[in-house]
Amino acid sequence: MPAPSKTSRFPWQRLLWVLLALAIAAAVLWWRSRPPVVPGYKIETRNLVQNVVATGYVITPSRVQVASEITGTVVKRLVDRGAHVKAGQVLLELRADQTSAQLDQARAALRQLVEQSRPQAAAALAQAKVQVEQAERDLKRAQGVFDAGGGSAQQLEQAQTALRNARQQRDSAQAAYNAVAPGGAQQRVLEAALNAASAVNARNVVRAGVSGVVLARNVEVGDTVTPGQTLFTLAMDGATEILLPVNEQSIGNLQIGQQAQCVADAYPDRSFAAQVSFLAPQVDRTTGTLEVRLRVPQPPPWLKQDMTVSADIVTAQRRNTLVVPNDALRSVNGDQATVLVLRGGRAQAQQVKLGLQGLTLTQVVSGLSSGESVLAGNSVAPGERVRLQTLPLPSAAASSAASGNDLPMPGR
Repeated sequence: MPAPSKTSRFPWQRLLWVLLALAIAAAVLWWRSRPPVVPGYKIETRNLVQNVVATGYVITPSRVQVASEITGTVVKRLVDRGAHVKAGQVLLELRADQTSAQLDQARAALRQLVEQSRPQAAAALAQAKVQVEQAERDLKRAQGVFDAGGGSAQQLEQAQTALRNARQQRDSAQAAYNAVAPGGAQQRVLEAALNAASAVNARNVVRAGVSGVVLARNVEVGDTVTPGQTLFTLAMDGATEILLPVNEQSIGNLQIGQQAQCVADAYPDRSFAAQVSFLAPQVDRTTGTLEVRLRVPQPPPWLKQDMTVSADIVTAQRRNTLVVPNDALRSVNGDQATVLVLRGGRAQAQQVKLGLQGLTLTQVVSGLSSGESVLAGNSVAPGERVRLQTLPLPSAAASSAASGNDLPMPGR
């Protein structure tokens, strides 16, 4: 058989190259004609929690400044910072030489009244009464003798004068005894003087007016203190509170009684419960924040005054509700918004009604069904053909990390 000529082989080779080129061109055209890949989410139900997160510090109901009422020198200091004191407990003592002497003098005067002056006055009164009784008998006897004609008028007059004098002495003795009698004027005067001296002497002892914790002390033994000088600062016992300055943009959902979880910066691995107890009646114009207070019903023992604390306040919750990521929402107006739903390979605009709105997830009340896919971002217009790159729904951890300070956030 004769070998094929070169001219017979070339047409088939050319045809193969042409077909290969056409195949490559068709593949390129097909690849370029594919719809773009767009990120999106598959809608499902979640537990949605709306929070307000803010940072503040620990406060107590009030701070009490303890001062001395008199000028004096400190001879004894009995407490230091951090000590818990009861109302009336002695905090320090001042030198009391002069006031103690005055108090001893007042006590001695009252004791002299009870032990000497009063018994003497009682004895004098008893003697005066005896003398009156004797003078009455003498007058009666003189009157009888005079009536019988055996005595003179002068003797009768002398007996009458003696009775008057005895009675005057008795009245004077009675007045003197009344002055020193129990509850009498002199006892009241001496008791008042004793009370005054005792009050003055008591000022040499500085006591706590309330129960609380000593936050600061500004005195040492040997110091001379003056009236009004702050010696100690006490944090009064009472409900521990967290003071939070909350951005005014986040206060719309706050209410008294809402629960919160708090974490102190010093103990990030420990949390404790709190409750919203106070919302200030006005916003601070200089900072744009509202004062919010949380009451801590059972403060942990390590929680200290002025500690920095982060609080997570639960403002609303929805269980097993349909949610959509916030970056899939368009034209949000109140509780109305638009999303792009992937249907038949094309992006279609869908009006939805929103419910609870969080930082990364928002509740869908109507307009979507579980399992539908929505597109993220604004790079696609309604009607375009697209392919979906499914992204996971934002998690609670992601939303918490993104929340920053005092912003609403959702949770799992």
